[in-house]
Amino acid sequence: MTERLHRSGLVGELFAEFAGTMILILFGCGVVAQVVAGGALTDPAGGLGNHDSIAWAWGLGVTLGVYVAARLSGAHINPAVTVALAAFKGFPWSKVAPYALAQVAGAFVAALIVRWNYTEALAKADPGHTIKTQGVFSTLPANGNTNLPVTEWGALRDQIIGTAILLFLILAVTDLLGTPPGANLAPFIVGLIVVAIGMAWGTNAGYAINPARDFGPRLASFFTGYGGAWRDQYGNLYFWVPIIGPFVGGLLGAALYKFLVGRFLPTAEPEPPGRVPVPDES
Repeated sequence: MTERLHRSGLVGELFAEFAGTMILILFGCGVVAQVVAGGALTDPAGGLGNHDSIAWAWGLGVTLGVYVAARLSGAHINPAVTVALAAFKGFPWSKVAPYALAQVAGAFVAALIVRWNYTEALAKADPGHTIKTQGVFSTLPANGNTNLPVTEWGALRDQIIGTAILLFLILAVTDLLGTPPGANLAPFIVGLIVVAIGMAWGTNAGYAINPARDFGPRLASFFTGYGGAWRDQYGNLYFWVPIIGPFVGGLLGAALYKFLVGRFLPTAEPEPPGRVPVPDES
């Protein structure tokens, strides 16, 4: 009976991770489709948003996804977060792979919905489904801009740094021994962290900072007509960059938080006598 309850609890956690990541991608890929594909068809072009609207929608997608999943699973909605929490916060390693699969599946399904809903706009803006609109679903070095000569190695550096910032700040915001936000505002603050990263670190690699966010939609785009989904604008294999970079960066950021801040915080201790009611032992 206990084992069955344990399994059903894990099932609930995985569904929550699936749903939370799906919400994230519905808003994230959805806003990029609106700006890139829809915006290409306005007169003048670019009438449906810009980089700032993309950054805000991604951040709000994170906030809403976290609110959806937090009660059941902790709302990692990012395999890099899951691995970092397993390495530094005691999250069970046995759950890492199931969580990651649920996150990728949620991202994949959400990207299929975005692809279906924006069928007409994508076909009109980019009939060949090329690198021109690949960025709706997955990231590219310099966001596909050949005027900025960022290679996959420069993008890897960027993803390590960006995800390190993300995990450093997530641990800071959620550390109960520090000064965590009250009134259930942590998901909102985490969303603002993603907005800030998008506005400050979005040039070199599109701030994927989440392997599921990139791989799930990349896979969905490949299955729906984007034959070049695995490569960048230079023809190089690129899909591995927003997978490896965030895993490395997440571990680095979590380690830095523990070393620079976490180990100096006071440990939780019982309140002194007189500060809390004494239990009645009679």
